[in-house]
Amino acid sequence: MSFHGGILGVVTALFLFARRRKISFFHLSDLIACAAPIGLFFGRLANFVNDELWGRVVDPAGSVPWAMVSPAMGRATAASPQPALRGGDRGLILFVLLAILAQRPAFRLRAGLLSGLFLIGYAAARSFCELFREPDAYLGFIVGRISMGQILSAPMLIAGAAMIFYAIRRPKRLVAA
Repeated sequence: MSFHGGILGVVTALFLFARRRKISFFHLSDLIACAAPIGLFFGRLANFVNDELWGRVVDPAGSVPWAMVSPAMGRATAASPQPALRGGDRGLILFVLLAILAQRPAFRLRAGLLSGLFLIGYAAARSFCELFREPDAYLGFIVGRISMGQILSAPMLIAGAAMIFYAIRRPKRLVAA
């Protein structure tokens, strides 16, 4: 799960950068969280264009209304277009939501609130899309129908909730523009 490991690296880099520059880690993470969905969208768009990372094969008779036929999966095989779904939910929708909320002082002035919302939004969207994604061949399902992506999203959801709790309990602080 490259994203889950990648986010640990980003958090470490943000922490070190904020500490060295003597700026608020949570203000910096809010800025990054608001911009990250753009990169997620374009990454998934590239997966879609390159015909990569398709979801589970579905009944071509239309049991899943958004299923598409992929040349990579075989001409007669319909599958869930995971890159399009993931680009939409973790890219466009999350970006628009965070952009709207970042305009409001009640969200912008509470450092860490937008970061927490990003983590919760990503974890929820990832867990939902995992329902239609083919699990990695070497892992399969971990417990019942629960995939590794859903398991790794649980700590993100908890961390996001903790950040929101922390942000709401702290006094509002002005952010240098």
